[in-house]
Amino acid sequence: MKLNTYLQLSPEVEAALAQGKPIVALESTIISHGMPYPQNVETALNCQRICRENGAVPATCAIIGGKLCAGLTDEQIDYLGREGRNVTKASRRDLPMLCAKGMNGATTVAATMIIAAMAGIKVFATGGIGGVHRGAETTMDISADLEELAQTPVCVVCAGAKSILDLGLTMEYLETKGVPVIGFGTDELPAFYTRKSGFSVPWRCDTPEELAAAVNAQRALDEKGGMLVVNPIPEQYSMDADVINKAIDDAIEEANRLGIKGKDTTPFLLAKIKDLTGGESLASNIQLVYNNVRLASKVAAAL
Repeated sequence: MKLNTYLQLSPEVEAALAQGKPIVALESTIISHGMPYPQNVETALNCQRICRENGAVPATCAIIGGKLCAGLTDEQIDYLGREGRNVTKASRRDLPMLCAKGMNGATTVAATMIIAAMAGIKVFATGGIGGVHRGAETTMDISADLEELAQTPVCVVCAGAKSILDLGLTMEYLETKGVPVIGFGTDELPAFYTRKSGFSVPWRCDTPEELAAAVNAQRALDEKGGMLVVNPIPEQYSMDADVINKAIDDAIEEANRLGIKGKDTTPFLLAKIKDLTGGESLASNIQLVYNNVRLASKVAAAL
């Protein structure tokens, strides 16, 4: 573990690292920006419970008082949930100022990867990664998550890229950056709310042990980047593709009309899609996160 004056481990995470126990990093933007209160706090606490039930120690990450925290108390999670979008949505670019000013921040995929790698945590479970936004050929709106996957050695388990994105360009970007993309039990990139996207993935594994072997091989080869495991949403929670795609198109149209850009885009679109689908998208979102946490815990245990 690389010692850092700004890194703060919870007693549980510190003990797990010392004892070589399986650990799974969890993000906090999903708490503050991804879901409404109180479902956000309930989901975060359930993710921690699922980790423990599957033999791993949860390390929910955030910036609290200028410290990069791996492992939060229930009270800290509740604070992030209640404050919601008042908390800074923190990616790599935000960490120096948040630390210098002693501020709070909820970590995106990129920032969570940074904290996990700093702490020596190899596996991270999230909902979906950011990627290349639709229209990026003119806006250059590309998530920092993709650059982080190219340079930070953490295995990220997700349900694919969020389906509000340009999935084809996202896959091309990952290929250009040399990021291994592995389908768990699938040859096709899942599209977050649905199991299929029409885009294939280059590799497939069918057991957590196979995934763990791939992670170990990547580290032994001294590759500097991470690995992306795409885990389809369980069939019973998958949404009808026509319904969700229409909701996404309508939400993007409204975001464009209102001039919403940058890091505000994804929270706006997810909230709008939830309203357009009568809450069905939120229910699917929660279940796919739980599914990813289960798999990540099993991979961490296999490591």
